[in-house]
Amino acid sequence: MTSFNHLKSVIRLNELAEEPYDLTDEDNLQPKRIESMVSEALGLKLLYGTERVSEITLQALSDLAEETKVLEKMKSMQSGEVMNCIEGYESENRQVLHTAMRDFFEQANEAPKAKEASQLAYQELEKLMEFLRNLEHNDQFTDMVQVGIGGSDLGPRAIYYALKAYEKPHRRAHFFSNVDPDDGVSLMKELDLSKTLFVIVSKSGSTLETKTNEELVRHYLKKANLDPKNHLIAVTGKGSPMDDPSRYLASFYIWDYIGGRYSVTSMVGCVILAFSLGMDRVLSFLRGASAMDKLALKPNIKQNLPLMSALLSVWNRNFLGFSTSAIIPYSQALFRFPAHLQQLNMESNGKRIDKRGHEIEFDSGPIIWGEPGTNGQHSFFQLIHQGTSVVPVEFLGFSQNQYKEDILFQGTYCQEKLLSNLFAQSLALATGQKNSNPNKVFPGNRPSRILLATKLDPYTLGLILSYYENSVAFQGFLWNINSFDQEGVQLGKVLASQFIDLFAQKRGKKDGKAFPLGQAYLKHVNMEEGL
Repeated sequence: MTSFNHLKSVIRLNELAEEPYDLTDEDNLQPKRIESMVSEALGLKLLYGTERVSEITLQALSDLAEETKVLEKMKSMQSGEVMNCIEGYESENRQVLHTAMRDFFEQANEAPKAKEASQLAYQELEKLMEFLRNLEHNDQFTDMVQVGIGGSDLGPRAIYYALKAYEKPHRRAHFFSNVDPDDGVSLMKELDLSKTLFVIVSKSGSTLETKTNEELVRHYLKKANLDPKNHLIAVTGKGSPMDDPSRYLASFYIWDYIGGRYSVTSMVGCVILAFSLGMDRVLSFLRGASAMDKLALKPNIKQNLPLMSALLSVWNRNFLGFSTSAIIPYSQALFRFPAHLQQLNMESNGKRIDKRGHEIEFDSGPIIWGEPGTNGQHSFFQLIHQGTSVVPVEFLGFSQNQYKEDILFQGTYCQEKLLSNLFAQSLALATGQKNSNPNKVFPGNRPSRILLATKLDPYTLGLILSYYENSVAFQGFLWNINSFDQEGVQLGKVLASQFIDLFAQKRGKKDGKAFPLGQAYLKHVNMEEGL
Protein backbone atom coordinates (compact mmCIF):
# COMPACT_ATOMS: atom_id res chain seq x y z
CA MET A 1 0.00 0.00 0.00
CA THR A 2 1.23 3.52 -0.84
CA SER A 3 2.27 5.51 2.23
CA PHE A 4 -0.54 7.78 3.48
CA ASN A 5 1.34 11.01 2.70
CA HIS A 6 1.93 9.96 -0.92
CA LEU A 7 -1.66 9.02 -1.80
CA LYS A 8 -3.11 11.09 -4.64
CA SER A 9 -6.15 11.97 -2.55
CA VAL A 10 -3.97 13.06 0.38
CA ILE A 11 -1.95 15.35 -1.90
CA ARG A 12 -5.23 16.87 -3.13
CA LEU A 13 -6.59 17.24 0.40
CA ASN A 14 -3.41 19.01 1.50
CA GLU A 15 -3.97 21.49 -1.32
CA LEU A 16 -7.58 22.07 -0.21
CA ALA A 17 -6.46 22.49 3.41
CA GLU A 18 -4.42 25.54 2.45
CA GLU A 19 -7.71 27.45 2.16
CA PRO A 20 -10.35 25.48 4.08
CA TYR A 21 -13.98 26.48 3.94
CA ASP A 22 -14.61 29.75 5.81
CA LEU A 23 -17.54 29.35 8.20
CA THR A 24 -17.31 33.00 9.31
CA ASP A 25 -18.25 34.21 5.83
CA GLU A 26 -21.96 35.06 5.93
CA ASP A 27 -22.33 34.04 2.30
CA ASN A 28 -20.99 30.57 3.11
CA LEU A 29 -22.94 29.59 6.23
CA GLN A 30 -26.53 29.82 4.97
CA PRO A 31 -29.69 27.91 5.99
CA LYS A 32 -29.48 25.85 2.80
CA ARG A 33 -26.06 24.52 3.87
CA ILE A 34 -27.33 23.42 7.29
CA GLU A 35 -30.37 21.79 5.70
CA SER A 36 -28.47 19.97 2.96
CA MET A 37 -25.22 18.86 4.63
CA VAL A 38 -26.84 15.93 6.40
CA SER A 39 -26.18 12.21 6.31
CA GLU A 40 -29.27 10.32 7.44
CA ALA A 41 -29.91 6.64 8.07
CA LEU A 42 -31.64 4.35 10.56
CA GLY A 43 -33.27 7.27 12.35
CA LEU A 44 -29.98 9.10 12.97
CA LYS A 45 -28.93 12.37 11.36
CA LEU A 46 -25.33 13.56 11.10
CA LEU A 47 -25.33 17.34 10.57
CA TYR A 48 -21.96 18.52 9.29
CA GLY A 49 -22.70 21.94 7.82
CA THR A 50 -20.53 23.47 10.56
CA GLU A 51 -17.46 21.46 9.53
CA ARG A 52 -14.86 23.27 7.40
CA VAL A 53 -15.63 21.27 4.27
CA SER A 54 -17.06 22.01 0.84
CA GLU A 55 -18.53 19.55 -1.66
CA ILE A 56 -15.09 19.53 -3.31
CA THR A 57 -13.52 18.55 0.03
CA LEU A 58 -16.09 15.80 0.53
CA GLN A 59 -15.34 14.40 -2.92
CA ALA A 60 -11.61 14.34 -2.13
CA LEU A 61 -12.36 12.59 1.16
CA SER A 62 -14.50 10.07 -0.70
CA ASP A 63 -11.54 9.52 -3.04
CA LEU A 64 -9.35 8.88 0.02
CA ALA A 65 -11.76 6.21 1.23
CA GLU A 66 -11.69 4.56 -2.20
CA GLU A 67 -7.91 4.80 -2.57
CA THR A 68 -7.31 3.21 0.85
CA LYS A 69 -9.97 0.53 0.21
CA VAL A 70 -11.58 1.06 3.59
CA LEU A 71 -14.86 -0.61 2.64
CA GLU A 72 -13.01 -3.74 1.55
CA LYS A 73 -11.18 -3.71 4.88
CA MET A 74 -14.43 -3.29 6.81
CA LYS A 75 -15.94 -6.23 4.92
CA SER A 76 -12.83 -8.31 5.67
CA MET A 77 -13.04 -7.41 9.35
CA GLN A 78 -16.72 -8.30 9.64
CA SER A 79 -16.10 -11.55 7.69
CA GLY A 80 -13.48 -12.78 10.15
CA GLU A 81 -10.22 -12.18 8.30
CA VAL A 82 -7.11 -11.59 10.46
CA MET A 83 -6.96 -7.81 10.94
CA ASN A 84 -5.15 -7.51 14.27
CA CYS A 85 -1.60 -7.94 12.96
CA ILE A 86 1.69 -6.24 12.05
CA GLU A 87 3.30 -7.68 8.91
CA GLY A 88 6.66 -9.31 9.54
CA TYR A 89 6.62 -8.77 13.31
CA GLU A 90 5.32 -10.63 16.33
CA SER A 91 1.81 -9.45 17.14
CA GLU A 92 -1.52 -10.76 18.37
CA ASN A 93 -2.35 -11.94 14.82
CA ARG A 94 -6.06 -12.28 15.47
CA GLN A 95 -9.45 -11.86 13.89
CA VAL A 96 -11.55 -8.86 14.93
CA LEU A 97 -15.12 -10.07 15.38
CA HIS A 98 -16.97 -7.87 17.87
CA THR A 99 -19.57 -7.36 15.12
CA ALA A 100 -20.35 -11.10 15.22
CA MET A 101 -21.40 -10.74 18.87
CA ARG A 102 -24.62 -9.07 17.67
CA ASP A 103 -25.05 -10.54 14.20
CA PHE A 104 -28.24 -12.53 14.89
CA PHE A 105 -30.72 -10.40 13.00
CA GLU A 106 -31.41 -9.31 9.41
CA GLN A 107 -28.77 -9.90 6.72
CA ALA A 108 -26.49 -11.94 8.98
CA ASN A 109 -22.96 -12.38 7.64
CA GLU A 110 -22.65 -15.76 5.93
CA ALA A 111 -18.83 -15.82 5.82
CA PRO A 112 -17.84 -19.06 7.60
CA LYS A 113 -15.64 -17.47 10.30
CA ALA A 114 -18.15 -14.76 11.09
CA LYS A 115 -21.02 -17.23 11.13
CA GLU A 116 -19.19 -19.56 13.50
CA ALA A 117 -18.40 -16.66 15.86
CA SER A 118 -22.00 -15.42 15.89
CA GLN A 119 -23.27 -18.95 16.59
CA LEU A 120 -20.93 -19.25 19.57
CA ALA A 121 -22.02 -15.84 20.80
CA TYR A 122 -25.69 -16.76 20.53
CA GLN A 123 -25.08 -19.95 22.50
CA GLU A 124 -23.77 -17.78 25.33
CA LEU A 125 -26.85 -15.54 25.04
CA GLU A 126 -29.06 -18.63 25.36
CA LYS A 127 -27.10 -19.69 28.46
CA LEU A 128 -27.62 -16.22 29.88
CA MET A 129 -31.36 -16.34 29.14
CA GLU A 130 -31.63 -19.65 31.00
CA PHE A 131 -29.60 -18.31 33.92
CA LEU A 132 -31.84 -15.23 34.19
CA ARG A 133 -35.01 -17.35 33.98
CA ASN A 134 -33.76 -19.35 36.95
CA LEU A 135 -33.10 -16.12 38.84
CA GLU A 136 -36.70 -15.02 38.21
CA HIS A 137 -37.87 -18.01 40.28
CA ASN A 138 -35.63 -16.83 43.11
CA ASP A 139 -36.03 -13.17 43.99
CA GLN A 140 -33.04 -13.29 46.33
CA PHE A 141 -30.79 -11.13 44.15
CA THR A 142 -31.53 -7.44 43.65
CA ASP A 143 -28.03 -6.12 42.89
CA MET A 144 -25.19 -7.04 40.55
CA VAL A 145 -21.64 -5.70 40.64
CA GLN A 146 -19.34 -5.78 37.61
CA VAL A 147 -15.72 -6.36 38.66
CA GLY A 148 -13.43 -5.61 35.73
CA ILE A 149 -11.16 -2.91 34.38
CA GLY A 150 -10.65 -1.02 31.11
CA GLY A 151 -13.00 -2.34 28.46
CA SER A 152 -14.55 -4.69 31.01
CA ASP A 153 -15.76 -1.65 32.93
CA LEU A 154 -15.98 1.52 30.83
CA GLY A 155 -18.31 0.26 28.11
CA PRO A 156 -20.78 -1.68 30.29
CA ARG A 157 -20.82 1.16 32.84
CA ALA A 158 -21.52 3.78 30.15
CA ILE A 159 -24.30 1.73 28.55
CA TYR A 160 -25.96 0.89 31.86
CA TYR A 161 -26.15 4.50 32.98
CA ALA A 162 -27.31 5.59 29.54
CA LEU A 163 -30.25 3.17 29.78
CA LYS A 164 -30.95 3.40 33.51
CA ALA A 165 -34.34 4.93 32.68
CA TYR A 166 -35.31 1.44 31.41
CA GLU A 167 -34.06 -0.45 34.49
CA LYS A 168 -36.18 -3.33 35.79
CA PRO A 169 -37.91 -2.81 39.16
CA HIS A 170 -35.84 -3.93 42.15
CA ARG A 171 -32.71 -4.43 40.04
CA ARG A 172 -29.59 -2.30 40.38
CA ALA A 173 -26.15 -2.47 38.80
CA HIS A 174 -22.82 -1.31 40.25
CA PHE A 175 -19.25 -1.20 38.97
CA PHE A 176 -15.97 -1.83 40.77
CA SER A 177 -12.83 -1.40 38.67
CA ASN A 178 -10.10 0.49 40.48
CA VAL A 179 -7.54 -1.46 42.46
CA ASP A 180 -7.71 1.48 44.89
CA PRO A 181 -9.16 -0.32 47.96
CA ASP A 182 -11.39 2.67 48.75
CA ASP A 183 -13.33 1.99 45.54
CA GLY A 184 -14.24 -1.53 46.57
CA VAL A 185 -14.58 -1.09 50.32
CA SER A 186 -16.96 1.86 50.00
CA LEU A 187 -19.15 -0.20 47.67
CA MET A 188 -19.11 -3.28 49.93
CA LYS A 189 -20.39 -1.16 52.81
CA GLU A 190 -23.37 0.04 50.72
CA LEU A 191 -24.60 -3.39 49.63
CA ASP A 192 -26.65 -6.12 51.20
CA LEU A 193 -24.21 -8.85 50.18
CA SER A 194 -26.78 -11.60 50.67
CA LYS A 195 -28.74 -10.07 47.77
CA THR A 196 -25.77 -9.29 45.53
CA LEU A 197 -24.17 -11.09 42.60
CA PHE A 198 -20.67 -10.23 41.40
CA VAL A 199 -19.63 -10.61 37.76
CA ILE A 200 -15.86 -11.09 37.55
CA VAL A 201 -14.69 -10.17 34.05
CA SER A 202 -11.25 -11.10 32.74
CA LYS A 203 -10.66 -12.68 29.33
CA SER A 204 -7.31 -14.11 30.39
CA GLY A 205 -8.52 -14.97 33.88
CA SER A 206 -5.36 -13.37 35.26
CA THR A 207 -5.80 -9.58 35.04
CA LEU A 208 -4.02 -8.43 38.21
CA GLU A 209 -6.36 -5.60 39.21
CA THR A 210 -9.46 -7.72 38.62
CA LYS A 211 -8.13 -10.78 40.45
CA THR A 212 -7.08 -8.56 43.36
CA ASN A 213 -10.54 -7.02 43.51
CA GLU A 214 -12.13 -10.47 43.31
CA GLU A 215 -10.20 -11.43 46.43
CA LEU A 216 -11.51 -8.33 48.19
CA VAL A 217 -15.06 -9.36 47.24
CA ARG A 218 -14.44 -12.90 48.47
CA HIS A 219 -13.07 -11.51 51.76
CA TYR A 220 -16.24 -9.51 52.41
CA LEU A 221 -18.55 -12.36 51.42
CA LYS A 222 -16.80 -14.71 53.83
CA LYS A 223 -16.89 -12.03 56.51
CA ALA A 224 -20.68 -11.94 56.02
CA ASN A 225 -20.79 -15.76 56.37
CA LEU A 226 -21.70 -16.19 52.71
CA ASP A 227 -20.25 -18.77 50.33
CA PRO A 228 -18.52 -16.84 47.51
CA LYS A 229 -19.37 -19.56 44.99
CA ASN A 230 -23.05 -18.74 45.34
CA HIS A 231 -22.49 -15.06 44.56
CA LEU A 232 -19.77 -14.98 41.88
CA ILE A 233 -20.18 -15.26 38.11
CA ALA A 234 -17.20 -15.58 35.75
CA VAL A 235 -16.96 -13.97 32.31
CA THR A 236 -13.72 -15.26 30.86
CA GLY A 237 -11.99 -17.14 28.08
CA LYS A 238 -12.64 -20.85 27.75
CA GLY A 239 -9.94 -22.77 29.61
CA SER A 240 -8.66 -19.74 31.52
CA PRO A 241 -7.83 -19.99 35.26
CA MET A 242 -11.28 -18.53 35.95
CA ASP A 243 -13.04 -21.24 33.94
CA ASP A 244 -13.63 -23.22 37.13
CA PRO A 245 -17.19 -24.36 38.07
CA SER A 246 -16.08 -25.11 41.63
CA ARG A 247 -15.51 -21.39 42.29
CA TYR A 248 -18.36 -19.67 40.40
CA LEU A 249 -22.12 -19.90 40.30
CA ALA A 250 -22.05 -19.60 36.50
CA SER A 251 -19.54 -18.97 33.73
CA PHE A 252 -19.90 -17.21 30.38
CA TYR A 253 -17.29 -17.16 27.62
CA ILE A 254 -15.60 -14.49 25.54
CA TRP A 255 -13.00 -15.03 22.82
CA ASP A 256 -9.59 -13.63 21.98
CA TYR A 257 -10.95 -11.96 18.82
CA ILE A 258 -12.96 -9.54 21.01
CA GLY A 259 -10.89 -6.58 22.17
CA GLY A 260 -11.84 -5.21 25.58
CA ARG A 261 -12.92 -1.79 24.30
CA TYR A 262 -15.07 -3.51 21.65
CA SER A 263 -16.58 -6.03 24.06
CA VAL A 264 -19.69 -4.40 25.49
CA THR A 265 -22.01 -6.32 23.11
CA SER A 266 -20.42 -9.62 24.20
CA MET A 267 -20.96 -11.33 27.55
CA VAL A 268 -18.70 -8.64 29.03
CA GLY A 269 -21.64 -6.26 28.86
CA CYS A 270 -24.64 -8.48 28.30
CA VAL A 271 -24.66 -10.24 31.69
CA ILE A 272 -25.03 -7.13 33.84
CA LEU A 273 -27.17 -5.30 31.27
CA ALA A 274 -29.61 -8.21 30.94
CA PHE A 275 -29.82 -8.58 34.72
CA SER A 276 -30.58 -4.90 35.27
CA LEU A 277 -32.48 -3.92 32.12
CA GLY A 278 -33.99 -7.20 30.93
CA MET A 279 -33.09 -9.42 27.98
CA ASP A 280 -35.65 -7.81 25.66
CA ARG A 281 -33.91 -4.45 25.98
CA VAL A 282 -30.48 -6.02 25.54
CA LEU A 283 -31.66 -7.70 22.33
CA SER A 284 -32.96 -4.34 21.08
CA PHE A 285 -29.58 -2.78 21.90
CA LEU A 286 -27.78 -5.56 20.00
CA ARG A 287 -30.16 -5.22 17.06
CA GLY A 288 -29.32 -1.52 16.78
CA ALA A 289 -25.59 -2.20 16.86
CA SER A 290 -25.91 -4.87 14.18
CA ALA A 291 -27.96 -2.57 11.94
CA MET A 292 -25.22 0.06 12.06
CA ASP A 293 -22.61 -2.61 11.27
CA LYS A 294 -24.49 -3.33 8.03
CA LEU A 295 -24.70 0.38 7.25
CA ALA A 296 -20.90 0.62 7.63
CA LEU A 297 -20.60 -1.47 4.44
CA LYS A 298 -22.49 1.04 2.26
CA PRO A 299 -20.31 2.68 -0.41
CA ASN A 300 -21.95 6.13 -0.41
CA ILE A 301 -20.32 8.28 2.30
CA LYS A 302 -23.52 10.33 2.66
CA GLN A 303 -25.37 7.17 3.66
CA ASN A 304 -22.51 5.55 5.57
CA LEU A 305 -22.57 7.56 8.80
CA PRO A 306 -19.51 5.91 10.45
CA LEU A 307 -17.42 6.45 7.32
CA MET A 308 -18.50 10.08 7.00
CA SER A 309 -17.59 10.65 10.64
CA ALA A 310 -14.19 8.99 10.15
CA LEU A 311 -13.41 11.08 7.08
CA LEU A 312 -14.35 14.32 8.83
CA SER A 313 -12.20 13.30 11.80
CA VAL A 314 -9.20 12.59 9.54
CA TRP A 315 -9.74 15.91 7.74
CA ASN A 316 -9.60 17.74 11.08
CA ARG A 317 -6.64 15.74 12.36
CA ASN A 318 -4.37 15.37 9.37
CA PHE A 319 -5.20 18.29 7.12
CA LEU A 320 -6.36 21.04 9.50
CA GLY A 321 -3.88 19.91 12.17
CA PHE A 322 -6.11 19.69 15.25
CA SER A 323 -4.65 17.43 17.93
CA THR A 324 -7.70 16.95 20.13
CA SER A 325 -11.42 16.43 19.75
CA ALA A 326 -14.32 16.68 22.20
CA ILE A 327 -17.45 14.56 22.29
CA ILE A 328 -20.24 16.41 24.09
CA PRO A 329 -23.56 14.61 24.68
CA TYR A 330 -26.49 16.87 25.46
CA SER A 331 -27.95 14.08 27.59
CA GLN A 332 -27.14 13.53 31.25
CA ALA A 333 -27.74 9.80 30.77
CA LEU A 334 -24.60 9.71 28.59
CA PHE A 335 -22.39 11.20 31.30
CA ARG A 336 -20.00 8.20 31.21
CA PHE A 337 -20.15 7.69 27.45
CA PRO A 338 -17.26 10.07 26.57
CA ALA A 339 -14.98 8.07 28.90
CA HIS A 340 -15.79 4.90 26.98
CA LEU A 341 -15.24 6.65 23.64
CA GLN A 342 -11.95 8.02 24.95
CA GLN A 343 -10.66 4.48 25.45
CA LEU A 344 -12.22 3.27 22.20
CA ASN A 345 -10.44 5.98 20.22
CA MET A 346 -7.15 6.45 22.04
CA GLU A 347 -6.36 2.81 22.76
CA SER A 348 -7.27 1.90 19.18
CA ASN A 349 -5.57 4.65 17.19
CA GLY A 350 -2.86 5.95 19.51
CA LYS A 351 -0.23 4.20 17.37
CA ARG A 352 3.13 5.31 15.92
CA ILE A 353 3.77 2.50 13.41
CA ASP A 354 1.75 1.25 10.46
CA LYS A 355 0.71 -2.33 9.75
CA ARG A 356 4.06 -3.01 8.07
CA GLY A 357 5.99 -2.00 11.19
CA HIS A 358 7.16 1.31 9.69
CA GLU A 359 7.16 4.47 11.78
CA ILE A 360 4.41 6.72 10.44
CA GLU A 361 5.12 10.23 9.15
CA PHE A 362 1.71 11.70 9.93
CA ASP A 363 -0.54 12.19 12.94
CA SER A 364 -2.64 9.26 14.11
CA GLY A 365 -5.47 9.36 16.64
CA PRO A 366 -6.26 12.64 18.42
CA ILE A 367 -6.82 13.15 22.14
CA ILE A 368 -10.50 12.45 22.87
CA TRP A 369 -12.37 13.85 25.84
CA GLY A 370 -15.76 15.21 26.84
CA GLU A 371 -18.50 15.84 29.39
CA PRO A 372 -22.24 16.39 29.06
CA GLY A 373 -23.72 19.69 27.97
CA THR A 374 -24.95 22.06 29.27
CA ASN A 375 -22.56 21.65 32.22
CA GLY A 376 -19.52 21.90 29.94
CA GLN A 377 -20.63 25.32 28.75
CA HIS A 378 -19.93 26.62 32.24
CA SER A 379 -16.45 25.11 32.46
CA PHE A 380 -14.23 24.23 29.48
CA PHE A 381 -16.22 25.84 26.67
CA GLN A 382 -14.36 29.06 27.41
CA LEU A 383 -11.23 27.47 25.95
CA ILE A 384 -13.13 25.91 23.05
CA HIS A 385 -14.53 29.29 22.00
CA GLN A 386 -11.67 31.68 22.76
CA GLY A 387 -8.59 29.61 23.56
CA THR A 388 -5.54 29.34 21.34
CA SER A 389 -6.14 25.64 20.62
CA VAL A 390 -8.90 24.68 18.18
CA VAL A 391 -10.94 21.72 19.45
CA PRO A 392 -13.33 20.11 16.94
CA VAL A 393 -16.53 19.01 18.69
CA GLU A 394 -19.04 16.27 18.00
CA PHE A 395 -22.34 16.98 19.74
CA LEU A 396 -24.94 14.29 20.52
CA GLY A 397 -28.55 15.33 20.91
CA PHE A 398 -32.06 13.90 21.15
CA SER A 399 -35.42 15.39 20.22
CA GLN A 400 -37.18 13.67 23.12
CA ASN A 401 -36.20 12.85 26.69
CA GLN A 402 -36.26 9.35 28.19
CA TYR A 403 -38.73 9.69 31.05
CA LYS A 404 -41.45 11.52 29.06
CA GLU A 405 -41.73 14.09 31.85
CA ASP A 406 -40.88 17.76 31.47
CA ILE A 407 -42.02 21.20 32.63
CA LEU A 408 -42.98 24.32 30.72
CA PHE A 409 -41.08 27.36 32.01
CA GLN A 410 -41.08 30.78 30.36
CA GLY A 411 -42.68 29.37 27.25
CA THR A 412 -40.42 26.36 26.55
CA TYR A 413 -39.76 22.86 27.89
CA CYS A 414 -36.44 21.75 29.42
CA GLN A 415 -35.72 19.53 26.41
CA GLU A 416 -36.20 22.50 24.10
CA LYS A 417 -33.80 24.57 26.18
CA LEU A 418 -31.29 21.71 26.05
CA LEU A 419 -31.48 21.47 22.25
CA SER A 420 -31.33 25.26 21.93
CA ASN A 421 -28.03 25.25 23.78
CA LEU A 422 -26.66 22.44 21.61
CA PHE A 423 -27.50 24.18 18.35
CA ALA A 424 -26.29 27.54 19.69
CA GLN A 425 -22.89 26.14 20.64
CA SER A 426 -22.37 24.60 17.21
CA LEU A 427 -23.36 27.83 15.47
CA ALA A 428 -21.28 30.05 17.79
CA LEU A 429 -18.17 27.92 17.22
CA ALA A 430 -18.65 28.24 13.48
CA THR A 431 -19.53 31.92 13.08
CA GLY A 432 -17.63 33.52 15.94
CA GLN A 433 -18.20 37.15 16.86
CA LYS A 434 -16.55 40.42 15.91
CA ASN A 435 -16.29 43.19 18.49
CA SER A 436 -14.29 46.35 19.12
CA ASN A 437 -13.54 44.95 22.58
CA PRO A 438 -10.87 42.23 22.03
CA ASN A 439 -12.11 40.38 25.11
CA LYS A 440 -15.44 39.83 23.37
CA VAL A 441 -14.00 38.59 20.08
CA PHE A 442 -14.78 34.98 19.12
CA PRO A 443 -12.57 33.90 16.19
CA GLY A 444 -15.03 31.30 14.88
CA ASN A 445 -14.14 28.80 12.16
CA ARG A 446 -14.07 26.12 14.88
CA PRO A 447 -15.54 22.96 13.38
CA SER A 448 -18.27 20.81 14.87
CA ARG A 449 -20.90 18.31 13.83
CA ILE A 450 -24.08 17.02 15.42
CA LEU A 451 -25.34 13.45 15.72
CA LEU A 452 -29.08 13.81 16.26
CA ALA A 453 -31.60 11.11 17.16
CA THR A 454 -35.21 11.04 18.29
CA LYS A 455 -34.76 9.39 21.69
CA LEU A 456 -32.07 7.60 23.68
CA ASP A 457 -33.56 4.10 23.87
CA PRO A 458 -31.81 0.69 23.70
CA TYR A 459 -32.01 0.35 19.91
CA THR A 460 -30.75 3.89 19.30
CA LEU A 461 -27.91 3.46 21.77
CA GLY A 462 -26.88 0.30 19.91
CA LEU A 463 -26.79 2.35 16.70
CA ILE A 464 -24.69 5.05 18.35
CA LEU A 465 -22.22 2.62 19.95
CA SER A 466 -21.65 0.84 16.62
CA TYR A 467 -21.41 4.20 14.82
CA TYR A 468 -18.42 5.11 16.99
CA GLU A 469 -16.84 1.64 16.90
CA ASN A 470 -16.96 1.57 13.11
CA SER A 471 -15.80 5.17 12.78
CA VAL A 472 -12.70 4.37 14.85
CA ALA A 473 -12.03 1.26 12.74
CA PHE A 474 -12.41 3.27 9.52
CA GLN A 475 -9.88 5.84 10.75
CA GLY A 476 -7.38 3.06 11.39
CA PHE A 477 -8.02 1.64 7.92
CA LEU A 478 -7.44 5.07 6.37
CA TRP A 479 -4.11 5.38 8.18
CA ASN A 480 -3.21 1.68 7.70
CA ILE A 481 -2.50 1.22 11.41
CA ASN A 482 -3.60 -1.60 13.71
CA SER A 483 -6.59 -0.35 15.69
CA PHE A 484 -7.07 -3.63 17.52
CA ASP A 485 -4.06 -4.19 19.78
CA GLN A 486 -2.85 -2.19 22.79
CA GLU A 487 0.84 -2.88 23.19
CA GLY A 488 1.22 0.56 24.76
CA VAL A 489 -0.14 -0.66 28.09
CA GLN A 490 2.46 -3.41 28.52
CA LEU A 491 5.57 -1.52 29.68
CA GLY A 492 3.69 0.04 32.59
CA LYS A 493 2.42 -3.42 33.61
CA VAL A 494 5.96 -4.85 33.60
CA LEU A 495 7.32 -2.04 35.75
CA ALA A 496 4.31 -2.16 38.09
CA SER A 497 4.97 -5.86 38.73
CA GLN A 498 8.51 -4.99 39.80
CA PHE A 499 7.21 -2.42 42.26
CA ILE A 500 4.68 -4.96 43.56
CA ASP A 501 7.53 -7.41 44.15
CA LEU A 502 9.33 -4.74 46.18
CA PHE A 503 6.31 -4.27 48.45
CA ALA A 504 6.12 -8.06 48.89
CA GLN A 505 9.84 -8.19 49.69
CA LYS A 506 9.41 -5.58 52.41
CA ARG A 507 6.85 -7.88 54.03
CA GLY A 508 9.16 -10.88 53.64
CA LYS A 509 6.69 -12.56 51.29
CA LYS A 510 8.91 -12.77 48.23
CA ASP A 511 12.51 -12.88 47.10
CA GLY A 512 13.29 -10.61 44.22
CA LYS A 513 15.87 -8.91 42.07
CA ALA A 514 17.40 -5.59 42.95
CA PHE A 515 15.39 -2.66 41.60
CA PRO A 516 17.28 0.50 42.68
CA LEU A 517 15.01 2.97 40.90
CA GLY A 518 11.95 1.33 42.43
CA GLN A 519 13.50 1.36 45.90
CA ALA A 520 14.12 5.09 45.51
CA TYR A 521 10.39 5.63 44.98
CA LEU A 522 9.39 3.40 47.90
CA LYS A 523 11.47 5.46 50.33
CA HIS A 524 8.79 8.13 50.00
CA VAL A 525 5.93 5.78 50.96
CA ASN A 526 4.58 5.35 54.46
CA MET A 527 2.39 2.24 54.42
CA GLU A 528 0.15 0.61 56.97
CA GLU A 529 -1.45 -2.82 56.92
CA GLY A 530 -4.79 -3.10 55.14
CA LEU A 531 -7.64 -5.54 55.77
